[in-house]
Amino acid sequence: MEKETEDDLIKGCIAWDRRSQNNLYNMYSAKMFAVCYKYSASREEAEDTFHEGFMKVFQNIQNFKKEGSLEGWIRVIMVNTALEKFRKNKRMVVLVSIEDNYVESRMSDANDIFSQFEMEDLLQMIHRLPPQYKIVFNLYEFEGLKHKEIAEELGITEGTSKSNLSRAKAILQREIKKNSERLDEIIQR
Repeated sequence: MEKETEDDLIKGCIAWDRRSQNNLYNMYSAKMFAVCYKYSASREEAEDTFHEGFMKVFQNIQNFKKEGSLEGWIRVIMVNTALEKFRKNKRMVVLVSIEDNYVESRMSDANDIFSQFEMEDLLQMIHRLPPQYKIVFNLYEFEGLKHKEIAEELGITEGTSKSNLSRAKAILQREIKKNSERLDEIIQR
């Protein structure tokens, strides 16, 4: 049996063909769950976001214009679904404004520090960030949004976005340092 092309998959999903939907789901489920998890407070919330996001994919696939990759289009839907959930949960009230002790990040050597750890360890540290910091960190570092775009997306000021990113990086830097010290202790035993 011949492998289904991306165009065939899209056409099948537009026609609500279960096999095509299943193939599309299987093709992108692992990556998209990871995206949802980055923006969620728990695994359960990530699962809800993931399933809601895929429903949106199937309901709107006829709008995919092939101007970019299908994976990128699906990713945008997943991120937007996670952000919608974040706003609905009213977590935005805990966002800290820039006027509340803006701390400048001192992570000029972040790449060197981060390279000492496994990606899974880093993702766990990021996941443990307070929600307001995690959202801004992920949008800035992983999605490549600028502070102005983050501010517009989340309904906050650019200063608040910068402050939350700085605080997220400071927390991560402390965690990395703490874990590095533990690693050094273990090695020296």
